Amino acid sequence: MPFSLPSIPYPPSGDGVWNPVTATINWCEEDYYVSPYVAEVVNTFTNAIFVYLALVGISSCIRNKHPGVFLVAYIGYMIIGVASIFYHTTLKYWMQLFDELSMIYTTCILFFAVFSHGKSTLGQTVLGLFVTSLAVFITGYYHYLGDPVFHQVIFGILTATVVFRSLYIMEKILRPKSEPQSKSEHLDVDLLKTMWTLITCGLSAIAIGFLTWNLDNIFCSQLRAWRRELGLPWGVLLEGHGWW
Repeated sequence: MPFSLPSIPYPPSGDGVWNPVTATINWCEEDYYVSPYVAEVVNTFTNAIFVYLALVGISSCIRNKHPGVFLVAYIGYMIIGVASIFYHTTLKYWMQLFDELSMIYTTCILFFAVFSHGKSTLGQTVLGLFVTSLAVFITGYYHYLGDPVFHQVIFGILTATVVFRSLYIMEKILRPKSEPQSKSEHLDVDLLKTMWTLITCGLSAIAIGFLTWNLDNIFCSQLRAWRRELGLPWGVLLEGHGWW
């Protein structure tokens, strides 16, 4: 049955000013169908959300005087968004590295933040050297290997490690050893409930986004056909990597 809502046909993919494509991954979104200056328009502009949320986090860190490591992490988060904009705009290999390695470096900063908690100055220094060495090794080996799966696996391991360590610290510090008695202990329990709700929502969103991204890869040909059948702007809703 034809799609009934008002729409305009998808323009054909064209030649872009950044051609040829040198990135090792070219996503399911068709290239240069809106502008010769932007290879993947949806994947490019959805990254503005990254930049906006990073600016909100940076503002919160400055306003509430949070430890500097969190400010640096939010700056890294913003760099991920900017790097991803450059990558999806150009589909150039060096912009792909800019995007993917900024993800690794920012996660390494978070790794340091959660594992340095409660450590002495010496312990933090040793941990900092370890994390820096790890980031350098990942950079060199990934550039040598040239396999995006390596990046995805390493990023997944680092992210999972940071998440589980954060959950451990959260429970250890805030969870009362027995039934809460004082007002502050009751507040800690309420805070824990709120944090677990946020964590559940966050992990669910990540899982749905990851599933959508993989469906985008697996069923790319069918999704492209559906997008063209729907037309613009409705076909944009089937851009799985944009949702991710």
